[in-house]
Amino acid sequence: MPVGTNATVKAMSPDEMKELGAEILLSNTYHLYLRPGHEIIREVGGLHTFMKWDGPVLTDSGGFQVFSLSPLRKIKNDGVEFRSHIDGSLHFLTPELVMEIQVALGSDIAMVFDECTPYPATREYALTSLKLTTEWAKRCKAFMSQEVRVKSQAGLITHNSELITPNLFGIVQGGVYKDLRKQSAEELIELDFDGYALGGLSVGEPKELMYQVINYATPLLPQNKPHYLMGIGDLMDVLEAVAAGIDMFDCVMPTRNARNGTLFTSQGRISIKREEFKKDPGPLDPHCECYTCRNYSRAFLRHMFMSREILAMRLNSLHNLHFFLEFFRKMRDAIGKGKFDQFRREQTPCVKSNFHGG
Repeated sequence: MPVGTNATVKAMSPDEMKELGAEILLSNTYHLYLRPGHEIIREVGGLHTFMKWDGPVLTDSGGFQVFSLSPLRKIKNDGVEFRSHIDGSLHFLTPELVMEIQVALGSDIAMVFDECTPYPATREYALTSLKLTTEWAKRCKAFMSQEVRVKSQAGLITHNSELITPNLFGIVQGGVYKDLRKQSAEELIELDFDGYALGGLSVGEPKELMYQVINYATPLLPQNKPHYLMGIGDLMDVLEAVAAGIDMFDCVMPTRNARNGTLFTSQGRISIKREEFKKDPGPLDPHCECYTCRNYSRAFLRHMFMSREILAMRLNSLHNLHFFLEFFRKMRDAIGKGKFDQFRREQTPCVKSNFHGG
């Protein structure tokens, strides 16, 4: 899922995202709550109308953003008190408010409000965090059930109704402790969510430890529902996670790297600002069919980037998003043909050269 935190994938239009093959975008509850405000988005017709995107939208609950952007947050049983990273104003998010915001946004998939366990964390802290996450998940589920009851009583739901409340995903926490991950998964499965995510990973833990948690926790989840690994973009991690049974991913890596001049290609990662590309007439990636590679030279892309032209961000982002979305398209095709293991072997050298320097 390309990330459109503030109701836009940075530098890209919705039509361009469709042309690239994006089927679902991710936006963020925390950011849209702070600016422009969920009530404003509701009043203009919801997030789809607001951002002119008619495909599905998943909204993160904001739990990670409170964790990462508000170091002075105060976690309480009822919710989290924090100061806005924009203007320092004081706010208090509860599970109910987070659900209310996502309903107002018109999300297709909403995430429960969770407490993102940091790394490192003691087992005692991870257990306390897990219990809080489960309790908040129950409250999120209860809020959504109440939404359905209220709309049903008001006659707003018929047998032909389209989705009137988001699909709701639970988030498995528990840090790096296997028994706590198992406990979290079991408690959330009992609540019967529409899908399940693994949270609290890629927060500083060693790669091998992250892989251990993914390979242990994913098989615990219901096999007939989507499995979502949150915030992962390194394609080596993706291959490991897909092998374990993960279905969904999101990350700002394609667009953030593009804006910094780092581009992913079939020949390995490229920093377009390097002097060697100043007179290079060749395409960024001779094996790529994206608009950027079909029309522009490395010399032009370097010139745009060094001149700080807005077009540099757009062309770079277009290419990186194409690289990621094409990778996932080919991977889905391989899975459908029962050839994922072959795909993984064939793609590993390219992935290593892009994400691990060779």
